Amino acid sequence: MYHGLMEKRAHILVVDDEQAIADLVVNLLVAEGMDALACYSGQAALEQLARTPFDLAIVDIMMPGIDGFELCVRIRQLCDIPVIFLSAKDEEADQVVGFTLGAEDYVTKPFRPRELVARVKARLRRRQEATPASSTLLRAGAIEIDLRTHLATLHGEPLHLTPKEFAILALLAQSVGSPVSAADLFEGAWHERFDDAAANTVMVHIRRLRKKLADIDASTAFIETAWGVGYKLRGGPGADNGYGA
Repeated sequence: MYHGLMEKRAHILVVDDEQAIADLVVNLLVAEGMDALACYSGQAALEQLARTPFDLAIVDIMMPGIDGFELCVRIRQLCDIPVIFLSAKDEEADQVVGFTLGAEDYVTKPFRPRELVARVKARLRRRQEATPASSTLLRAGAIEIDLRTHLATLHGEPLHLTPKEFAILALLAQSVGSPVSAADLFEGAWHERFDDAAANTVMVHIRRLRKKLADIDASTAFIETAWGVGYKLRGGPGADNGYGA
């Protein structure tokens, strides 16, 4: 049985407009001790990804509406989970496109169940080795951030953050108690060069983050402004400030 990352059951998203195939793959993965969820369109998959963290996605290419290639691009904008294409198209050009877009593997239909499961396990194992469990959890006082699952909580209550808000909070948590410049926050979250317009973008996202934190606990100003320097995240008494196991 595969117990997944950080001793948790791996959570797999399966996307195929052929419901019978999607359900078959889900059943295969569940039988191997994983959690799996089927979506029958690219749009449904994006909606699911926006509210649920996954460890890996298996994506069909030939789907109406949002096809597998476009879905892979959109997934990459949301998170960095491994993507395995599952497709009847076995032309080399399609495989090259898939890998170029960021997919980690390509399995052609009809597939052998054992081979598909083995490839899923291999990708999960490589991801686990690349991101040791000891470096995936950040704590700053009552705030906990799981870098693997892209989940953040305050006092155990989930914070419903956009990918950029999550990235900013994680960057602040990595330097808890010390100010982080707007430039470092922008370049770390957007991976683009900082400019005057970017400073306003960071300010807007900080404002939204503060509101979401205050919706759970308005008694503390968790994100402080270090005037002329940037922003800093407050720690707390007895907090494990920084990386936690």
